[in-house]
Amino acid sequence: MTTTYAALLRGINVGGSRKVPMAELRTLLEGLGLGDVRTHLQSGQAVFSSAHGDEDSLAAELTAAIEKHFGFAVGVIVRDHTYLEAVADACPFPATDLEARQLHITYFSTPVDAERYADIDQAAHLPEEFRLGDRVLYLYAPEGLGRSKLAEQLSRPRRNKGLIATTRNWNTVVKLVEMTRA
Repeated sequence: MTTTYAALLRGINVGGSRKVPMAELRTLLEGLGLGDVRTHLQSGQAVFSSAHGDEDSLAAELTAAIEKHFGFAVGVIVRDHTYLEAVADACPFPATDLEARQLHITYFSTPVDAERYADIDQAAHLPEEFRLGDRVLYLYAPEGLGRSKLAEQLSRPRRNKGLIATTRNWNTVVKLVEMTRA
């Protein structure tokens, strides 16, 4: 039995560096024996099917193949449809009432606990807010990610040490749920 997964690549095709053309990525994934390979946008989302069944092993395999092929390391998170749908359904903010630029999800490679963010004074950042979920962080940034002081605090390298963390806007979150639906 095959499962449909999304691979989330961190930090590619941003600012003219770490170029990963989507057509080339699709060919690479197909060469690994993955089926039904599709990509979404240029910012690092690929959807594929596999009978493999282990997200962490798939992520490690994709990470190694991308580094070998493109010559640089890329953090990869692999998640199945059930997980992606559960994350969208568990959103603590009124997603249907917000613009996609106001709501972001940061996916993490492993679970995180509130202690990692304990030093952030959430009240000082209102109306911006964040909530933790199952290997995700939900961020409400009414003025968008680019103007968010809270996002700046949340994404500091020392705060996310030991994690692969990659952020997507709400439109991409919803699209990945749709694309992984079997």
